[in-house]
Amino acid sequence: MVKLDRLLVIDIEATCWKKGPPPEQENEIIEIGIAPIDLTTRTIEDKVSILVKPQCSTVSEFCTELTTLTQEQVDTGISFADACLHLRKQYLSEKRVWASYGDYDRRMFAKQCQARGLRYPFGVRHLNVKTLLAIAKSLPREVGMARALEMLDLPLEGTHHRGHDDAWNIARILMKIL
Repeated sequence: MVKLDRLLVIDIEATCWKKGPPPEQENEIIEIGIAPIDLTTRTIEDKVSILVKPQCSTVSEFCTELTTLTQEQVDTGISFADACLHLRKQYLSEKRVWASYGDYDRRMFAKQCQARGLRYPFGVRHLNVKTLLAIAKSLPREVGMARALEMLDLPLEGTHHRGHDDAWNIARILMKIL
């Protein structure tokens, strides 16, 4: 049964490179940002960052420039398996609707869970806020998160491309749509 008391807004950051991964490396999640929305009070409860230690890649200089995350920071993180378990236990992620900006986050979780033989931490109910905004505003195409904030007269809060800050901003966009 789906719990409709909270909606989990998720944004991930993953290892990245200017021209694709070097040999023997792959994109993997290094940060999970969470901004739960209390659907009863219609408030964003918090913003949380879960750092995830990568197994099959390292944080490139390009990735640090984009996200501000360093190898030393993510090395203090938890395993991806523990992060998925945390989502299930702390946030009841399998029983709640979750949202992200676009489909990248959903696909990355599915890909990484399959590659590691892990249980997917979410249920099947996913909201693509990027698509919802385009529909709600009758846009000819989807727009990026920074542009969406501008369109809604919302200032960017925090650091763009940090999971917890982006999750917070996506939750603010979603609240405007709702």
